[in-house]
Amino acid sequence: MDKIKISKPVLVEGKYDKIKLGSILDADIITTDGFNVFKNDEKLALIRKIAEKNGIIVLTDSDGAGLVIRNYINSALPKEKVTHLYIPEIEGKERRKNSPSKSGLMGVEGIDVEKLRKIFEPFSGVGKVKGRQITKADFYRDGFSGTDGSADKRIQLTRKLGLPTNMSANALLCALNLLYTYEEYINLIGELDV
Repeated sequence: MDKIKISKPVLVEGKYDKIKLGSILDADIITTDGFNVFKNDEKLALIRKIAEKNGIIVLTDSDGAGLVIRNYINSALPKEKVTHLYIPEIEGKERRKNSPSKSGLMGVEGIDVEKLRKIFEPFSGVGKVKGRQITKADFYRDGFSGTDGSADKRIQLTRKLGLPTNMSANALLCALNLLYTYEEYINLIGELDV
């Protein structure tokens, strides 16, 4: 199967994530070296420089550590330069490990290749043609932000879509706009049990 050509660089946590994505992507893949990015000023400067031109795609694990790294990168770079992609929360462990991670969730390296391909397809130039975007006003109208029970409703939607349940309203909105058309979004929320 052909590799998906991605023009933006992709930032992941570690070398095994890089190896996994390298098997399906024709892209520049950079690692944060896990939490080392917090203490390595040179690494952060490099990430900033790389993102400066065309932006950067961030793909971290769905666990708490991945969220901390993602938030750190988000605060260190201009928001318009960062595109966040998310892997689904899947319980299990990677083959190379003796035991599951603290959260019990698979990391990027453990996710099925076809799921990863689907995550990156919108950036390959062969993804869906996008029309109207899903807006914050839509999210409010549909009860996913700013209302009683909106957090629970977001969790229900993320579970249905196989996305991390710890996503903020803004992160979920961004992910939905990358993965679905407005019409698909309307159909998805119509299927929720709320």
